[in-house]
Amino acid sequence: MIDYTVIGSELHKWASELFPLNRSLTGEGTLQTLHYLKDLLPDLEIKSIESNSKVFDWTVPKEWNIRAGFIKNKNGKILINLNNNNLHVMSYSVSVNSIFTKDQLAKNVHFLESQPDAIPYVTSYYKDAWAFCMSYNQWLNLGDGPFEVVIDSEKINGFLNYAEIYIPGKSEQEFLFSTYICHPSMANNELSGPVVQTKLLQKIIENQDNKYSYRGVFVPETIGSLVYISKNLESLKKNLIAGWVLTCLGDSGEFSYIPSRNGNSYADRITLDCFRQNNIPYKHYSWLDRGSDERQYCAPGIDLPVCSVTKTKYGEYDQYHTSLDDLNFISPEGLGQSLHFFESLYQNLEKNTTPRIKTLGEPQLGKRNLYPNTSIKGQMGSRDLTNIISYLDGQHNLIEISQICSLSTDFVSETIEILRENDLI
Repeated sequence: MIDYTVIGSELHKWASELFPLNRSLTGEGTLQTLHYLKDLLPDLEIKSIESNSKVFDWTVPKEWNIRAGFIKNKNGKILINLNNNNLHVMSYSVSVNSIFTKDQLAKNVHFLESQPDAIPYVTSYYKDAWAFCMSYNQWLNLGDGPFEVVIDSEKINGFLNYAEIYIPGKSEQEFLFSTYICHPSMANNELSGPVVQTKLLQKIIENQDNKYSYRGVFVPETIGSLVYISKNLESLKKNLIAGWVLTCLGDSGEFSYIPSRNGNSYADRITLDCFRQNNIPYKHYSWLDRGSDERQYCAPGIDLPVCSVTKTKYGEYDQYHTSLDDLNFISPEGLGQSLHFFESLYQNLEKNTTPRIKTLGEPQLGKRNLYPNTSIKGQMGSRDLTNIISYLDGQHNLIEISQICSLSTDFVSETIEILRENDLI
């Protein structure tokens, strides 16, 4: 029995240390997050692109940093403070320093009556605006005005930062793991992806005999993936076999799978096979349910073989995009289960081959002591073996053969190795 709590405890610690940083599309909190990850992955390369750069149909926004944000009552008591929760100020808010009545303030306050204890996560990346976010109960208890309202922030011509690590293998053909680093104070929707991906990449690096090459990407969601694709599309088109977006991987729910736009890419097939092999229950969504960076990797004209794996899918749990998505919502066990899945996926990627039998017609297995020499009615002999051989045409890979024959990839891999030892592959 696997103890997922032990596996995931280190990841939960990393998430706890990253949780206080105020991340957004750009800014100091995002850069600090990348430097933290670089301490864990020394070969991680932090990159940047200037504000206002054109990226396909998009423009990189200005760099945003915030120093303070609070609401005081007429007695000078601080009622709402950014220092207590990064979600209290809408991401990318412009500066404000003024006195407001409660009715005036209400136009710039967000809360959720349906979740009275939750602070909502709100952004305004591409339009100048400002707002405070608070729980509905906080709003009800705010009292009468007037209120002193202060946001000390800036938007400057700076940089958007992202990072990647390339782990070369024997082949230039590669696999991609991508996650995002732009959400403040949310544990599952934000930090579970980066910490699981970081640990996975550490384990891939430990294996110094990788057959394939691997690439890990940490980007601000949407604009960051567009930036990365714009700078690497030619090489991705040439070398990428399959890729995965990692997010929402720390909760206690069952796994979820969001396919590529193609729906039958290598990424899709091997993901589903990994669920099958490990007897993991999962929810199968459609491309129409997409919502993360698979949107960009699979967009028309980009057309990369990338799908997403989550625990409970983004938008499908009540805590999503609120302060309730905190460190108590994720667990070492949930993180450990996700890491175990991706480790199993990585192992299958490494063992997968597309073998071809050397003989014309079926090989004579009996003379190689691979088949019973005596044929008895009703005895199937080595039917699994001959079924495998029937698909060794150089067109079916190990994963596909295991699916067609309803056999484990381990069994198919061991059988192919036996055939190789007998000079049949």
